[in-house]
Amino acid sequence: MASKSEYRNGWIAEKLDRINLTVPKGKKDAIKAHAEAQGESVNGFINRAIDEAMERDNAVSAVSEGQREGE
Repeated sequence: MASKSEYRNGWIAEKLDRINLTVPKGKKDAIKAHAEAQGESVNGFINRAIDEAMERDNAVSAVSEGQREGE
């Protein structure tokens, strides 16, 4: 019978991708403090920041594409 941690590790391997992120010394503490001030985990904050940047970039790309079509 699988242990609780074996089940959890299997679920993680099946459902999630991992990204190894490196930052300059000291920035990890600043990120953690900012995330906590927002009521988030570091992982949650990083995921939100990525999602917001991708949405913003996609909106800018859509506007740029529309401007090229209207030229």
